[in-house]
Amino acid sequence: MGLLTELGVTKAQQTTLHPLVGRIFVHTLDHETFLRLPEHVAVPPTVPVTYQAHLQGHPDLPRWLRYTQRSPHHPGFLYGTPTPGDRGRQVIEVIAYNRDNFDTTRQRLVLLIGDPEGPLIPYQAEFLVRSHDVEEVLPSTLASRFLTALGGLWEPGELQLLNITSALDRGGRVPLPIEGRKEGVYIKVGSASPFSTCLKMVASPDSHARCAQGQPPLLSCYDTLAPHFRVDWCNVSLVDKSVPEPADEVPTPGDGILEHDPFFCPPTEAPDRDFLTDALVTLLVPLLVALLLTLLLAYVMCCRREGRLKRDLATSDIQMVHHDTIRGNTEELRQMAASREVPRPLSTLPMFNVRTGERLPPQVDSAQVPLILDQH
Repeated sequence: MGLLTELGVTKAQQTTLHPLVGRIFVHTLDHETFLRLPEHVAVPPTVPVTYQAHLQGHPDLPRWLRYTQRSPHHPGFLYGTPTPGDRGRQVIEVIAYNRDNFDTTRQRLVLLIGDPEGPLIPYQAEFLVRSHDVEEVLPSTLASRFLTALGGLWEPGELQLLNITSALDRGGRVPLPIEGRKEGVYIKVGSASPFSTCLKMVASPDSHARCAQGQPPLLSCYDTLAPHFRVDWCNVSLVDKSVPEPADEVPTPGDGILEHDPFFCPPTEAPDRDFLTDALVTLLVPLLVALLLTLLLAYVMCCRREGRLKRDLATSDIQMVHHDTIRGNTEELRQMAASREVPRPLSTLPMFNVRTGERLPPQVDSAQVPLILDQH
């Protein structure tokens, strides 16, 4: 452990880089760059280091630059393609964290973005490679191998790597954790030479129609990218910038007066209108409808009642006599129960003892005496 890195908090290291507009920029964040070890000591592979990068004075990276790292045991990558609006000087601050001893160190990357030299690259093609992740294509070795293999499908000429984008940044799904499944990566390549007949056939409308039906596209040449690169030929896009786009016409300001148009004849005078009738119809019609509904409801509830007399007439005499007899007998029993002077049974007294026959004196408040003597 004594040989492990000590990520210091001393003065930040500074590195100057020169990205080019329209060209892919890749910078590898190696553990060796941040770990201060003796020259004869190799970096242990078990040291986990993570990175955090941001534009100086801002919380995040510029919009053209991305950061990725597969795990703390793998190197990190800063990659992207600057646009013409990004020309100039940009400073990227990178902070490395040692997850073993939580030491930190800082590095400043000074990016001097300029224009590329050489001819323009009007012919650009983008391929979706499903057999690799973006971290596998960013190293220069694999990227050069892809350009070499693609040279068999393009006209002779120098191929330039323009952009690399993860398929997840284009709306792709995270693959299942199954061996052999990759996230996929979009690789944009440009050249000054025109597209080959093979590439034009792949991007033709007939090929797109076959892809829509689930069939492979038309490929008239040998796939030199296989088997090292599994390209989705249904997602190949070609861009031809050799023909300049017509410039947009700048509108000239006029005097503000419309020219005479025979098809547009606005009315010169607007006749007066009386809105009293419309207002009365709008207000009175709902009120009349509400009044009619109120009268109908009052008639149904008040004027259509059957009444007590009709109810008695509809009831048979035998049922009425039976009901009246029950009612009379009930009243008579109630009067007899209220006027009797028979003493109450001992069992109904509040504190009657069944065994001894004793009862409490009358002056005792029965509400304060418990029902069971054992509760004292």
